Amino acid sequence: MMLSATIPQDGHAGRTDLYPTRIAHETWMERRDPVVWGKWSPQAPLTRAQTDSFEKNGFLILENLFSADEVAAFQQEARRLCRGDVTLQADNVVREPDSEAVRTVFRLDEESAVFHRLSRDVRIAGRARFLLDDDLYLHQSRLNDKPGFTGKEFYWHSDFETWHAEDGMPRMRAISASILLTDNDALNGPLMLMPGSHRIFIACAGETPENNHLTSLRRQEVGVPGHDTLMRLVQRFGLTYAAGKAGTVVLFDCNTMHGSNGNITPFPRSNAFFVYNAWSNRVGAPYAAPRPRPAFLANRDPKAPLEIVS
Repeated sequence: MMLSATIPQDGHAGRTDLYPTRIAHETWMERRDPVVWGKWSPQAPLTRAQTDSFEKNGFLILENLFSADEVAAFQQEARRLCRGDVTLQADNVVREPDSEAVRTVFRLDEESAVFHRLSRDVRIAGRARFLLDDDLYLHQSRLNDKPGFTGKEFYWHSDFETWHAEDGMPRMRAISASILLTDNDALNGPLMLMPGSHRIFIACAGETPENNHLTSLRRQEVGVPGHDTLMRLVQRFGLTYAAGKAGTVVLFDCNTMHGSNGNITPFPRSNAFFVYNAWSNRVGAPYAAPRPRPAFLANRDPKAPLEIVS
């Protein structure tokens, strides 16, 4: 079903909303944007098979991009950030809902020189630039930490639904890169994905509460599909998880339905997370929220495209 609406933007001329959400009734819509914006050639940073796999499934798992020494440096930096060895900006830190353990560190590229460099590394950002066929900027960056025994789940959601509704991201032209900082397997709460779900946009029911981010960062309840819809999605697309050794990179489309279980194993799970948005897709006024989310959640005023380094 195709819906669109013209809404005001900052009190000025109207703009067309290609993906209306937070509406009266949950609705399925076909994607109206390309998945791979770039045109493949032998010089592309992904093989033809990898490019086709990303277009089909909405995600891609890349191994052996980094040396063992590089991975060790990422891990050491993540531990430094999470165990209190460094003072972090208070609004950049989200803790577990039932404890004071660190759940997420936002503005990761600003809090850490190591991760600032990683976010611009051609081995990650160069591949995102090819898939999006545009200059890039970081819409969001964060360190996700899911400690052993107590790490809580992240419920099923499409990132784009939130970024569109609450941040004002116009189109599906963004890619997330998750760099695994610990070994991920079926047991310790890995990223789960529904292959192919990126081709369907689920317009969620209900209005966005005031300051929804204050609760959604700990436990997301608004902008998520209902149980019947999730069952239908799984029946249509199936379900898989992203396993890999530390250093593995998972690229996934902004609209791929994903989530993760809690972690009751003794083994922690953490990852660095960078959201690359196309420069032409910079955010505006929210499409379905009273006001934009804070800047630590959505970069609203990038000064220039990302400088990608080798």
